[in-house]
Amino acid sequence: MTELEILFEDEHYIAVNKPAGVMVHRSSIAKDDDPVYAMQVLRDQMGHYVYPLHRIDRPTSGVLWFARNPEVVPAFQEQFITKDIQKYYLTVVRGYTKEDEGLIDHPLRKKLKKELQEAQTAYLRLGKVEIPVQSSPRHDSSRYSLVRAYPMTGRMHQIRRHFAHERNYIIGDNTHGDNLQNRFFRMHFRMHHMLLHAWSTVFDHPITGKRITVTAPLPDHFHKIITEFGWEELV
Repeated sequence: MTELEILFEDEHYIAVNKPAGVMVHRSSIAKDDDPVYAMQVLRDQMGHYVYPLHRIDRPTSGVLWFARNPEVVPAFQEQFITKDIQKYYLTVVRGYTKEDEGLIDHPLRKKLKKELQEAQTAYLRLGKVEIPVQSSPRHDSSRYSLVRAYPMTGRMHQIRRHFAHERNYIIGDNTHGDNLQNRFFRMHFRMHHMLLHAWSTVFDHPITGKRITVTAPLPDHFHKIITEFGWEELV
């Protein structure tokens, strides 16, 4: 990768469309064979240092924000704390969600022995499909939902863990998902990525006060499934 797709740019902030499989920056969980980091690529692309304003998981694609200078970092991050930034994700999950629109209110632990933390994820089911293909020995057909998720809190892997709690496992999630479904998508659709995309960010610009809406186009692997399931007009 030589460049990132720029979604928004002004004198204070930059938003890019992070590809799936790319880490935001170096960390203790990075492997020696991880040569690509979004922060490094963007720094080389822009010709100056950039400062990450939040994280999205390595297998997640979509909107990722950076600051051009450290002075404007606190103003942006304050909106995360006050929940004034709305982040919407698009995902494909196993089965039909319980409701067309709902709230998953289920506390999560950051680590195994840590105390439970409040966690809520609102969701809207945009579409559903049943295909006449067996992905599990228990059923003759397979059902899936296209979901827009809105994390109201910011816990680690929150959306992935919340839908796993509901048994609506996110397709392609190798940590919290359904291995049988992941294998089916690899074999049947040649799909090797997680179907979770940081789709849109909406907030008031902390410097100018202007209302900002930034939307990241879907990556090819996600768009392929959207087309396969006939959901093109829903996104």
